[in-house]
Amino acid sequence: MKKQRGGFALGLVVGVLVGLALALAVALYVTKVPIPFINKVPARTAEQEAAEAERNRHWNPNAPLQGRSAAPPAQAPAASQPLPDVPPGLRQGTARPAARDPAAILSGADPAPAAATEAALVYFVQAGAFTRAEEAEQQRARLAMMGLSARVTEREQGGRTVYRVRLGPFDTQAEADRAQDRLKSNGIDAALVRMQR
Repeated sequence: MKKQRGGFALGLVVGVLVGLALALAVALYVTKVPIPFINKVPARTAEQEAAEAERNRHWNPNAPLQGRSAAPPAQAPAASQPLPDVPPGLRQGTARPAARDPAAILSGADPAPAAATEAALVYFVQAGAFTRAEEAEQQRARLAMMGLSARVTEREQGGRTVYRVRLGPFDTQAEADRAQDRLKSNGIDAALVRMQR
């Protein structure tokens, strides 16, 4: 019979060295191979981040709905003139001049009654506009806890996706005003939105 050479210690050392060599080979392969599912877009510089933060500082997604321009005002509004909650044409007690039909003016016909233009409108109460869908769903859930049924709609506005939370549609401005007053009494800012049917 032949006698075996080597022993347990030699086998242990050789096994550890082979294992380390394999681990090193796998580590080198993993670090050199392109990794899928990573962001291939180069990172933005600090100047780009600062410029984006400056653009977003005064951005109000509800501004077009409230009759204000989307850009921030050049100077702060005077304290004696508070910003309106409702666009001037939607305030109660103020009549917006009806659009006049040039053909009706030339033919001498009476202009269409204001009730006909009122029936062509539908009203919504917007309880917020959010850049994240989760925030919009949270607002919708708060409204549901108050017993109000709201919908979340997605819209592209100013190059950004905005998630709007709206109550309605309401057939009359009075119904929409009541819903808006209920939201305001619960501490939720709301804007009245009217649209053509």
